Amino acid sequence: MLQSQSTTNMKVSMIKAFSDNYIWAISSNTGNHMALVDPGDAKVCIEFIEQEQMQLSTILITHHHADHVGGINTLVEYCKSKQWPLTIYGPEKEKIPHCDVALNEQNKVTLDDLALAFRVIDLPGHTSGHIAYLAEDNLFCGDTLFSGGCGRLFEGTPSQMLTSLEKLSALPERTRVYCAHEYTQANLNFALTVEPTNSELVHYYNQVLQLREQDIATIPTSIMLEKKINPFLRCDSATLLASASEFSNNNVTDKLQAFSIIRAWKDNF
Repeated sequence: MLQSQSTTNMKVSMIKAFSDNYIWAISSNTGNHMALVDPGDAKVCIEFIEQEQMQLSTILITHHHADHVGGINTLVEYCKSKQWPLTIYGPEKEKIPHCDVALNEQNKVTLDDLALAFRVIDLPGHTSGHIAYLAEDNLFCGDTLFSGGCGRLFEGTPSQMLTSLEKLSALPERTRVYCAHEYTQANLNFALTVEPTNSELVHYYNQVLQLREQDIATIPTSIMLEKKINPFLRCDSATLLASASEFSNNNVTDKLQAFSIIRAWKDNF
């Protein structure tokens, strides 16, 4: 159920949910308070809290989809039964259950009990108000950027999503990317169709096959890796423009046009 990674003062643990969701538990190397990112399933979260003997004090929500917010009501009641104060943060442009603090890119989330501060990043595209949280080179980006892929455009436009992905691509390459789904293998099957001559992509695909055969997670990924292998971060590259041109039977010279074409291509892949 659980894998953990520690950085300076921050421990990130993985809680698996549903068929392919990852809920992220954030704690400090000192103290027993914790935050959850996108707890779609309360049961697995409560099991983790009790197993690790932690106190839930914060929930961070990236967007409103049910597999990201579905556990909130039960977790609120659970914390009430324990008499634990709980603060829920979420995007200001979306309706989030029990949201105490509505956020946009101008805001910062400071968690004193974890000695952590998160930068908020607006990422419209997958949904209209999607946000991400960044702390200590750890990015919690929900369903915007996946390893080898990006989220579907349920509410936003291709232009919005491309702008959001460019924001993430501009982060330091050492940034670890904690997305919310194990979609990597399927994403890479598509990426290889779009860019079959990318040697970095071929190498990574073979690594991912080995990991998934052993049921080992491919997340977190990194901004450095994604810039090398993710077609949605490479829409201005010659190989991607050529592939979009061939698929659409048009001469594609613009990265937004290329992004729009390969996103639609992926939707029907």
